[in-house]
Amino acid sequence: MQLITYYLEQNTPDALIPARRTWQDSNMQLQEVVHPQAAFNRFLYQLVGAGYQWVDRLVWSEEEWQALVSDPNLRTWVAYFGGAIAGYFELRREHNSIEILYFGLSPEFIGQGLGGVLLQKAIECAWGWAGAERVWLHTCSKDHPRALSNYQARGFSLYATEKADTHKRSLV
Repeated sequence: MQLITYYLEQNTPDALIPARRTWQDSNMQLQEVVHPQAAFNRFLYQLVGAGYQWVDRLVWSEEEWQALVSDPNLRTWVAYFGGAIAGYFELRREHNSIEILYFGLSPEFIGQGLGGVLLQKAIECAWGWAGAERVWLHTCSKDHPRALSNYQARGFSLYATEKADTHKRSLV
């Protein structure tokens, strides 16, 4: 099986193409996590990423999670719908480049037309970071089947791809 990683970027806020659905119509509320908690970010990562084999952080120690959320160059937002977590995103700043580090919906909110509007908010928050000159992200072929098209529909341009062979391991 081949894993394809796609790298996408926007180099101006004008590149953002708004979602068809408005934030107000989504009935979601967005809250930035201003008092970071390592356990909360771990929970969000597992909640959203379980269906897409997000595994790189699963082996992290408590200290690694704490270092992540304590980094002043990381910001986390959570979208709520009716009091439940509908999704989240993490932004990481490196110089004047803002990475949408993680983005996704909770499993029960997928397929309800919320991905585009939440992505729009993530992009707006990224461009709202003082001094931002570029917003970028990467996704892969293991992500939701509509992830890449959602990113491109919001105005991201593909600038690189990587292909890697993956092999299923058999347990003996």
